[in-house]
Amino acid sequence: MMDQNHVHPIDDEISFDEYDEIINPKSEDNDFDAVVERAISRRGFLSGVLAMGSVVAVAGATTALTPLSAQAATRRFGFEGVAANTMDDITVPKGYNAQVVSRWGDALFSEAPDFDETTRGTGESQALAVGDNNDGMSIFADGDRKIMVLNNEYTNRKIIWGNNPDGKALTDDDVIKGKNAHGLTVAEVKDIDGKWQIVKDSPVNRRVTPDTPMEITGPAAGHDLMKTAADPTGTKTLGTWNNCGNGETPWGTYLACEENFNGYFSAANEDHKVSDELKRYGVSAKDWGYGWARVDERFDVSKHPNEPNRAGYVVELDPRDPNSTPKKRTALGRFKHENAEVVVNADGRIVVYMGDDERGEFLYKYVSDGVYAEGGDTDDLLTNGTLYAAKFDDTGSGRWMALTPETTGMDKAEICIHTRQAASKVGATTMDRPEWVAVNPLKAEVYCALTNNKNRGIKPNAGGDPTPVGGPNPREANKYGQIVRWRPADGDHTVEEFSWDLFVMAGNPTVHSDANAGSENLNAGNMFNSPDGLMFDQKGLLWIQTDGNYSNKDDFAGMGNNQMLVGDPATGEIRRFLVGPNEAEITGMAWSPDRKTLFVGVQHPGERGNSHWPNGGDTVPRSAVVAIRRDDGAVIG
Repeated sequence: MMDQNHVHPIDDEISFDEYDEIINPKSEDNDFDAVVERAISRRGFLSGVLAMGSVVAVAGATTALTPLSAQAATRRFGFEGVAANTMDDITVPKGYNAQVVSRWGDALFSEAPDFDETTRGTGESQALAVGDNNDGMSIFADGDRKIMVLNNEYTNRKIIWGNNPDGKALTDDDVIKGKNAHGLTVAEVKDIDGKWQIVKDSPVNRRVTPDTPMEITGPAAGHDLMKTAADPTGTKTLGTWNNCGNGETPWGTYLACEENFNGYFSAANEDHKVSDELKRYGVSAKDWGYGWARVDERFDVSKHPNEPNRAGYVVELDPRDPNSTPKKRTALGRFKHENAEVVVNADGRIVVYMGDDERGEFLYKYVSDGVYAEGGDTDDLLTNGTLYAAKFDDTGSGRWMALTPETTGMDKAEICIHTRQAASKVGATTMDRPEWVAVNPLKAEVYCALTNNKNRGIKPNAGGDPTPVGGPNPREANKYGQIVRWRPADGDHTVEEFSWDLFVMAGNPTVHSDANAGSENLNAGNMFNSPDGLMFDQKGLLWIQTDGNYSNKDDFAGMGNNQMLVGDPATGEIRRFLVGPNEAEITGMAWSPDRKTLFVGVQHPGERGNSHWPNGGDTVPRSAVVAIRRDDGAVIG
């Protein structure tokens, strides 16, 4: 997910998206300069968003929330909230326990060596081991077998190459090791003597890397923009990388979402100018320091300018068949995907909600032409359908704008390849970095984490679209983020009309008294910043994971390390469930089939050098998955 707090592989003081802005600078002028000069006041905020009937209110203002008694809330939540902290460990509530299941570099097969603390592995060993920086995840049942699928988003250069001077790749094998740490990990996990662990040599164990053969499906398949020297048909490609969030289909497949794919392309000539279309996605002649073009020419954009068009999609994987070919589903659009939340509508059509995680980008949904029937052919459901981009009005209403040849002037393949441009053409609302989307299982309402946006009201997005303050993005230079929710008209996810409000505005009420204090359901005991991962449990409680500023000082004083919280949509109450180790993001979650174990991802601990989690001592920090259970063995959520 790579939030504002993430260090860059080249410069430890800037983030991935800030590096993109340096390479492709945006104009600082837009039509809303007046907004920049206007201070955000509590009065201004109340007269804007809250006038729409939103459930949130600025701290101290009248609220529509109905708080539960402490005893009733504890029964509803099932735990007592934990305090923020900066310990280099996992903190869970009293009556719960956490155990590490898998770590970056853990062997999937007997032929692979154990993780080497000194060398951090080789290209060959990494291809046979759990990938790095796990993000989205799912647990699938296959008879008695439990299969864990993990996204392995990216690598921290100074950790994976930390055995080299300055943490840089010295050899081609160093680059290959980093490359093989990307992609997906598929592994059987089993509860053995009360401890979840990977089953080595399971027939389902598999690594999917940037070199795994894949099929291109949907409207973009075979288009001239998808053809390369290696694939003149435009229907076959290699690999997936920078997979962020995920999704699951009702037919039992896994959806991996390609996000910041642009940072892996470069050109031998750093003065090479990419096309405007590629520039819109952040592709340039400079990569983020991974050096893949050094070992794989297809990542040289000057030689293979169409190669980036083949990345930035949702990838469908059958976790039960290790010999299956993953499929890139171009019908779901090309952008910096966060996750893919799949809904079976009442009429049987498949709806997929998706966010484009970059400052000022858009929210999307896809509606299939066909309907889902259990046991029927499902291949067409993510191949033929219509993409929409969301437009939010300041009145609390909204509309999904269809991205079609008639509305965009682009053919269907171009819409699926240049999706951002299509959304710009229909006037979709620029959002504060749409992250995970989650659908309430108990009612037709959808939530999306808008994590932060320092450019709100100050700079346009990468396509030049203005980013005015207002609607679901009510604060300029938004440093804390918020969660927006919407309800489709008549409970029908396929219709265009919806109504919306804000579930929570993150902030710091101990520092601020204006809108930056956050909404009234936030207080000193549950405050947070940069909501990111979202998922509902079977009771309709919303689990919220954060990926933000963990400095614990100034505007973020008292927030501690990144965390996981639980929110009640019925009352608006939010309670902290977990705190992560130092310099880590909490991301990805999944329940065991019996709902007695909650698997949670911990990404990039010690990204700035101040953690030795999970093994402690002087060991290398490693991203990992933990299994959380109640001491009494009861169901979680």
